[in-house]
Amino acid sequence: MPSPASRIAVVTGASSGIGAATARKLAQAGYRVVLTARREDRIEALAKEITEAGGAATAYTLDVTDRAAVNEFATAFDTIGVLVNNAGGALGGDPVATGDPDHWRAMYETNVIGTLHLTQALLPKLVASGDGTVVVVSSTAGHGTYEGGAGYVAAKHGAHVLAETLRLEIVGQPVRVIEIAPGMVKTEEFALTRFGGDKERAAKVYEGVAEPLTADDVADTIAWTVTRPSHVNVDLLVLRPRAQASNTKVHREL
Repeated sequence: MPSPASRIAVVTGASSGIGAATARKLAQAGYRVVLTARREDRIEALAKEITEAGGAATAYTLDVTDRAAVNEFATAFDTIGVLVNNAGGALGGDPVATGDPDHWRAMYETNVIGTLHLTQALLPKLVASGDGTVVVVSSTAGHGTYEGGAGYVAAKHGAHVLAETLRLEIVGQPVRVIEIAPGMVKTEEFALTRFGGDKERAAKVYEGVAEPLTADDVADTIAWTVTRPSHVNVDLLVLRPRAQASNTKVHREL
């Protein structure tokens, strides 16, 4: 059986959506989850919810792009069992010719550099557990381009390459590297944040799609990969709703 310390799971971007749902699922699976995000009130409320449901959770306010803060956070642990790099997101939907460089920079900082920060800071703790798992939540955007998505696509390609390269570099160490690449997921904030709070534009992303994926669908998949036997590494798992055949081919009932 794994040691109690290796049953600690750190989840970034845990204040909403996939991150919050993943924290709930891992807590149900017996992990003590450490919830990190910038919105303290959200993760404190989630930690309370999980605890009242019989799980174990701790909230820690953290900006994954702040390396000094990440390093300080890492000192709290001798070992951990799981790191779920979920913090990220998309900004804008403009073509390359008119895309906002600040949006591109922010997406790279959160999706790639943030993942790098947490992975570097906690990798020794994962190795020390003797049975660690790094999960990188990327996107189907990291595996195929689409018009109006170049900045996000570039960032998620970066996250994909980070995971793929890390797996090569630490082979032989007691740490798995798993990449989860969801397609269309309807959450309360993703599209709304992407389009600067424009509710009408955000709604059009899912218009006519009978059943987009939910945060729980993705969280269930993450929990399944994490709870496989230690010798089983799910290198890459792509999941989409049935209505989505590719990033650019979606069945809409209009």
